Amino acid sequence: MSMLHKQATAYQNTGNYSSTMYADPHSLITQMFDGALGRLAQAKGAMTRGDAKQKGETISKAIRIIGGLEGCLDHEQGGELSQNLASLYEYMNLTLAQANIQNDVGKLEEVSKLLLEIKSAWVQIPAQLNQASA
Repeated sequence: MSMLHKQATAYQNTGNYSSTMYADPHSLITQMFDGALGRLAQAKGAMTRGDAKQKGETISKAIRIIGGLEGCLDHEQGGELSQNLASLYEYMNLTLAQANIQNDVGKLEEVSKLLLEIKSAWVQIPAQLNQASA
């Protein structure tokens, strides 16, 4: 079982069953970003409402998805970039744990911004590859 398949299974276990079965690897990673961002938005809403149970569950799911993103990194081919991303993912998960404990919406927003930046670079990859091969 490939690492990406294992991460897809972990992602499905966070409650996202649609379209992961047939997604190409690039689309799957994009869906994982979307899933983590969605969970953070849910956590922010739960935090604002004072729903500690929902907040904890959605933050935990976001942490698992980010762990899955980290697990998909190829350190042999990715070199310094993959090491930097691994460190950033670890930082995000630590920040999310702190957000949960401290009820800090700002920490949720910080992680969301970081994920959005990485995702925006990620979604540009296919277009760049197509242009390079043309």
